[in-house]
Amino acid sequence: MQNSSPISIETIREIRDSCLCLAAQRAARLLARRFDRLFAPLGLTNGQFSMMVALTGAWAPKLSELAGFLAMDQTTLTAAVKTLEKRGLMVLLPDESDGRIRRPALTAEGRDLVAQAVPLWKAEHAAVQAALPDQNARELAQILSQLG
Repeated sequence: MQNSSPISIETIREIRDSCLCLAAQRAARLLARRFDRLFAPLGLTNGQFSMMVALTGAWAPKLSELAGFLAMDQTTLTAAVKTLEKRGLMVLLPDESDGRIRRPALTAEGRDLVAQAVPLWKAEHAAVQAALPDQNARELAQILSQLG
């Protein structure tokens, strides 16, 4: 099949070198693989770790609120919650005022696993930051969070 309107090499290079979406996707994939390897001995993925950390404080979100916070679609979140539920790391509790609403909560085992994972995350995150000598990782995270 012949392309009737080829993209110039200049345009291809411009996209390759300046596209924020491409750069963010590549960085996200690289970081996800790195943290997946880190958490593998605990039987966690980086996404599960992030979800569990979000539930360690006083916040008791609805599933839809947690999905929004994690920028996940509802179906993906539900599948992730079910996996953690089967492992006994999370439970779904009915909302006090509306029984149709379910709120995810960590079990004691889930909180213990997060406590084991956090020191691993801190060390690996420090290594990631050290690999960015001319960048401030906290500043970069704040800039990226403004995209939502």
